Amino acid sequence: MDGSLITVLLLAALAVIALSVFFTFVPVMLWISALASGVRVGIITLVAMRLRRVIPSRIVNPMIKATKAGLGLTINQLESHFLAGGNVDRVVNALIAAHRANIHLEFERAAAIDLAGRDVLQAVQMSVNPKVIETPTVSAVAKDGIEVKVIARVTVRANIERLVGGAGEETIIARVGEGIVTTVGSAGSHKEVLENPDLISRTVLGKGLDAGTAFEILSIDIADVDVGKNIGAHLQTEQAEADKRIAQAKAEERRAMAVAQEQEMKARVVEMKAKVVEAESEVPLAMAEALRDGKMGVMDYMNLKNIDADTQMRSNLGRMNEPGKDGEDA
Repeated sequence: MDGSLITVLLLAALAVIALSVFFTFVPVMLWISALASGVRVGIITLVAMRLRRVIPSRIVNPMIKATKAGLGLTINQLESHFLAGGNVDRVVNALIAAHRANIHLEFERAAAIDLAGRDVLQAVQMSVNPKVIETPTVSAVAKDGIEVKVIARVTVRANIERLVGGAGEETIIARVGEGIVTTVGSAGSHKEVLENPDLISRTVLGKGLDAGTAFEILSIDIADVDVGKNIGAHLQTEQAEADKRIAQAKAEERRAMAVAQEQEMKARVVEMKAKVVEAESEVPLAMAEALRDGKMGVMDYMNLKNIDADTQMRSNLGRMNEPGKDGEDA
């Protein structure tokens, strides 16, 4: 194989490699698709996107859809939104859906909604087709103490003007639940709520619960109303039980005080008996001293002993005549 043939093969290989690198870096097919769709974008613009680390297909393909839909968007708008971290394809789809539904939605607002973390396409779809939000079971107590369990279905429509900075579905559910509790709580009887469930709907709907939210409440429908526990009777029972425990505690306190007082009285009785025994022990000493001093004679002492013996005999006779003593029955 001569040198000229080797040179031709090398040049051909280098040309193939160069063309591969060129077509890889420069999206020629994408440029041709854009031209065929009526989108005026230059090769240099596509190369500049590569240099700015922008995927050209993420810009050109949505631009083709926007042009075909008649939206007056520019490459710079889409590229700036992509560089800001937004989803260009979703924003363009939302603009096309809004245009078809005759909803006024500008690109800047759609981009702001997308950058705020909300699904702008879903918001547009919800503006056309309202969404039904079902609340969990809300328990409320009427004035007669009966618990009422309510489930409501809230029909909402997305408000695109308040989508940026507006509260979400959780706020709607919380406000509706609060309105249900207020309405049921102000009812004189649970029967009023059961007879007129639309009373809840009218009252809650008239409170303007969608203020400051990203939605517009169209209707509030009561899906289910059920009677729960008798909360009033339950609370009264618990109160009575608590009063009973308090009374028992006070009675136990009085009993303990009475027992303590009884023990104190017993201690005082024992103390008095001790004093009596002490006093009786001084009697013989006093009598002995009186005999020594001549203040008391022997006959006086004998008369005193006779009186004491007579008293003990009468006491014994009295105990013998008591019922149940010495074999006698009551």
